[in-house]
Amino acid sequence: MSGRKSIGESIFDATNNVFMFFMILITLYPLLYILFASLSDPVRVMQGNRIIFAPSGFSLDAYKAVFKNPSILSGFKNTIIYVGLGTCINMLLTVFGAFALAKKGLYGRKLFMFIIVFTMFFNGGLIPAYLLIKSLAFTDTLWAIVLPNAISTMNLIIMRTSFHGIPDSISESAKIDGANDIIVLFRLYIPISIPVMAVIILYYAVGHWNSWFAASIYLKRRELFPIQLILREILVLNNTDNMMIGAAVTDAQPIGETLKYATIIIATIPILIVYPFLQKYFVKGMMVGSLKE
Repeated sequence: MSGRKSIGESIFDATNNVFMFFMILITLYPLLYILFASLSDPVRVMQGNRIIFAPSGFSLDAYKAVFKNPSILSGFKNTIIYVGLGTCINMLLTVFGAFALAKKGLYGRKLFMFIIVFTMFFNGGLIPAYLLIKSLAFTDTLWAIVLPNAISTMNLIIMRTSFHGIPDSISESAKIDGANDIIVLFRLYIPISIPVMAVIILYYAVGHWNSWFAASIYLKRRELFPIQLILREILVLNNTDNMMIGAAVTDAQPIGETLKYATIIIATIPILIVYPFLQKYFVKGMMVGSLKE
């Protein structure tokens, strides 16, 4: 059988390549525009100079203002804490819950699954959730950010499906050798399910990193604000008055414009750095975790 492509296949491949190039350009250009604007001269940005394929002038004043500002640095610190602690709690509860639900001998397993899936479609609403958090004395604490969404129903189902696909003979042979459920989980199930776990860790971490609504509801002390809530103040509320630490009065407004773009870049880079290390697990993990019984 000849390995040469027909004219139709070549045209199809060329069309796909052109289409994908424009899709990448459309997706990537907004981020490049923000990067160019953050590196541009603040005065030129204020004057409306066009920023298309390169920065208009070159200045690092916006990034200097970002790293000098205590609110932004505090927001980064808080976000890292919320992401680290929250993701650990998420994974611990998700793995334990999925392992229990994957056991075929669990009494009432279908009822538990029904109750869990029910929560995907119905919940108590914002006001009952706030009253619950307030009654637990979690307001103005980090627990208000990491505990209310400790388990994602979709991630739990994906992890449970992955565990359910592991042959029973593996765990049975381990138990014959004297292993208990904890050893079976941590020595067998988790190593086998690394691709799925990598995907779920990414989902949880990105969710915590991008979260701002819960913080705006439950947190009043500014020193507990995550970076996304600080970024919201800058972009939506246009509050850059407190961000000009060390800037001259005449430079405050121009730097305020480029500061918005610089803060977006700084808030986006960590996730962009983490994603390539988990990308190799992404497709495999989604395929394994999405298989039906």
